[in-house]
Amino acid sequence: MVAGLDEKLEPIYQDVLRRNPGETEFHQAVREVIETLGPVLVKYPEFAEQKMIQRICEPERQIIFRVPWQDDRGQIQINRAFRVEFNSALGPYKGGMRFHPSVYLGIIKFLGFEQIFKNALTGLPIGGGKGGSDFDPKGKSDCEIMRFCQSLMTELYRHIGDHTDVPAGDIGVGEREVGYLFGQYKRITNRYESGVMTGKGLSWGGSRARREATGYGTIFFLEEMLRVRGNSLVGKTCIVSGSGNVAIYAIEKAKALGGRVIACSDSNGVVVDRDGIDLDLLKQIKEVERRRLTAYVQEKTSATYLENGCIWTIPCQVALPCATQNELTAKDAKTLIEQGCIAVAEGANMPTTPEGIRVFQDAGIAFGPGKAANAGGVATSALEMQQNASRDSWTFDYTEQRLKTIMVAIHRRCHETSEEFGAPGNYVVGANIAGFLKVGHAMSAMGLI
Repeated sequence: MVAGLDEKLEPIYQDVLRRNPGETEFHQAVREVIETLGPVLVKYPEFAEQKMIQRICEPERQIIFRVPWQDDRGQIQINRAFRVEFNSALGPYKGGMRFHPSVYLGIIKFLGFEQIFKNALTGLPIGGGKGGSDFDPKGKSDCEIMRFCQSLMTELYRHIGDHTDVPAGDIGVGEREVGYLFGQYKRITNRYESGVMTGKGLSWGGSRARREATGYGTIFFLEEMLRVRGNSLVGKTCIVSGSGNVAIYAIEKAKALGGRVIACSDSNGVVVDRDGIDLDLLKQIKEVERRRLTAYVQEKTSATYLENGCIWTIPCQVALPCATQNELTAKDAKTLIEQGCIAVAEGANMPTTPEGIRVFQDAGIAFGPGKAANAGGVATSALEMQQNASRDSWTFDYTEQRLKTIMVAIHRRCHETSEEFGAPGNYVVGANIAGFLKVGHAMSAMGLI
């Protein structure tokens, strides 16, 4: 029997393993949710009778297709793409597209499963889904990326729509890729259906603050976790894993709220700048020049670069994992705590291993799980959908204020739910149960769907 699962939940988890062999990330995501749901089945026995957990763990639809495209040398390349439309009880499927060599069905299902609860926590009418491909945009020309995106959308277009499934960006998919994908959708359908994708450019239907939203939202959630403990971000030393979109804007908002960010990372190593990360330089290197972080230390004498280094060995009070899944282990968690860390907020999806989460929780660290702490990105995507539907455009300040309001409400929902179900301050329990209840009650109301 797997530790942490009671006798009612163990058979459900074992059935997930049997039905989804080899999908380790999906198994992990499912277990992290269902091991918190025992008290829910006690309070709502009808969910057990309706097999609500089993139904939520099974995607409504899984789409797998090939993507043939031609590189700049004229050579034909073949990639595989996925779209998992997981749950539409609260609204159209909503979730990003990830382009990365590691992508396979298990990754997309883990992301889609997390998206169900994350989207539910926003309080907005969006269901959960996710997609992607094992295509690697690194080192590809703009023309190669365009041809790949056009080929992918030639199949995907028939499965999406603003009332059906609304993709967005994720790792490897930014405004450039969304533009190519949306352009092909428009070309095929002969419709300017701007609500069919989010993460668009500002000049053609995008939302101000969308680029910043995930990072900003993570910091807003962090600030609320600290506030209820009588603390704040002011003067706190912070480290942020990653140097992509989420990491950059988490750094920006942390600095704006008084935090001191001294380190960030990429897949090759870690930059430590004791003077504090120079945000303008970081943006120039990563967003404009698209270079590696080694370029940062060439410009800043106060910075050092730790090749293949581990960012979690750097002493801090606040840790923000904003890179990828399972990047922060139990060993890393122990190191962080020993060196004075008091709070962790996940900007990435499932970046902390289950063992790492237990270390943080046992030590009483304020720990914000990704499905709550990084929900700002999809929340602002939903706000983009609202603007598209009304043919409207909001200011940056207004959109950011809406984002902050949503993140404060998510924190409150998780905090209150954790107390209601006997685990005060446990945001993992609070987020899982609050999200599950919202989706479960909707599914129950709609009958056997």
